Amino acid sequence: MNHWLTAPILIPLLGGVLQVFMGYAPISLRRTLALTTTVLTLAAAVVLLVLADDGSYRAYAFGNWQPPFGIVLVLDRLAALMLVMTAALALFCHIYALGGTDEGNRQFHALFLFQLLGLNIAFLTGDLFNLFVAFEVLLIASYGLLMHGGGTIRSVPGLHYVALNLIGSAVFLISVGMIYSVTGTLNMADLAIKVADVNEENLHIVKAGGMMLLVVFGLKAAVLPLCFWLPRAYATATAPVAALFAVMTKVGIYAILRVYSLVFGDQAGELAGLGMDWLFPLALITLAMGVIGALGSESLKTLVAWQVIISVGTLLAAMSLGSVEGTSAALFYLLNTTWVVGGLFLVADLISRQRGTATDKIVTAPRMRNRTFLSILFLMGAVAAAGLPPLSGFFSKLLILQAVTPGPQMAWLWSVILIGGFFTLIAYSRAGSIVFWRNVEGHIEDPGRLSARVSISAGALVGLSVVIVALAGPITRYTDATAAQLHDSSAYIGILQTPMVGEEE
Repeated sequence: MNHWLTAPILIPLLGGVLQVFMGYAPISLRRTLALTTTVLTLAAAVVLLVLADDGSYRAYAFGNWQPPFGIVLVLDRLAALMLVMTAALALFCHIYALGGTDEGNRQFHALFLFQLLGLNIAFLTGDLFNLFVAFEVLLIASYGLLMHGGGTIRSVPGLHYVALNLIGSAVFLISVGMIYSVTGTLNMADLAIKVADVNEENLHIVKAGGMMLLVVFGLKAAVLPLCFWLPRAYATATAPVAALFAVMTKVGIYAILRVYSLVFGDQAGELAGLGMDWLFPLALITLAMGVIGALGSESLKTLVAWQVIISVGTLLAAMSLGSVEGTSAALFYLLNTTWVVGGLFLVADLISRQRGTATDKIVTAPRMRNRTFLSILFLMGAVAAAGLPPLSGFFSKLLILQAVTPGPQMAWLWSVILIGGFFTLIAYSRAGSIVFWRNVEGHIEDPGRLSARVSISAGALVGLSVVIVALAGPITRYTDATAAQLHDSSAYIGILQTPMVGEEE
């Protein structure tokens, strides 16, 4: 069964390669292949989720080269959760793109599948260098997706995005080089052993490499002050691309959670908890900055983009508590915010299509068609994002607030999250009241009817907030088990002593 670990990688890889060679094929054929590939990727992710739920680690050594010398994939509960979350998001984004967004670029589907490939490699890899490779794969694909549609409106934000991520890639490569120069390995399980034995002479090299790595992951996650590139880049991207990008910041958060709980965990000696003292204050400041940005947003897409930064701050604040309860609450919130934010990007685009020249700007305009349907979707997304009952955002924030122990940390966390949630609600209330209710005289040229395809995909993503509430018990049990597994790294390290299944067997 360990061969299943390669499925989330091989399926989008093969699908993307076929798309490259089918650039001039009829668009209906390309769409059918693309959607089939995404559905199969989701099916493979669900299979891995079922396998991982028994709590054991599964590893796959490519070419049968055993770690720490070969490329290894590792499946645990966290990796499986990330795979399912990403594949579900990608499926609805892809369905939405088939409504016409994919036209005008013959390689849209290839780029989409290659980005999915890079994300899946990042979640499954057990090696720091292959994590770097995964980042490069998904970033190269994201460059093309971000510019999809053309126009100067995307050129400048795209240039900022590319430049910052190229700098981040260079720093990533330097940092792993510094760590390798001392430890002689980049396998995460092997590093977890060797970091603890680093002598005093080389300790500062590994510490510097680890801190540089944290900066890179912070850039990917859009932590303040490395977050100002995100709102404009996401707001100007096409809707399905922006919605898929809702998971991009979560890759940086996943990397922090994986690397710093394993390599720089409690067993790392003098390097235990490296950089974690900075995480909590930065998380709260990032959350506050996101709220300020949301209040000042001039368009719906910009508002949702700032919501991404709010979610990053909230996630890191929960993670930085350093407890099983905090990590579990963060994972529950991660599932909620990724799907809801993705859905809100799609809803904002549907609204934009119905408002003529006003697009998604938060200004008064003539009454739009389908106002009732779109206002309900926006209301559901806003309620889930702001953390109001009865949707999943409320329960995820409640779990975070319950996870902190009494003391100064509790006072700061409760204050920032509750006050931030209040002002986030004001931001969404302002946007919704202006866009849907403060109509002016006039008419909008017939925008056309919303197709069932785009409406269902946007509604389904937002509606997942209801599904999360309905399945809150099983999901919470899974996130609790995942957090407990993360905080006990001995089993992960033990995969070094276990012969792995490889492709030659």
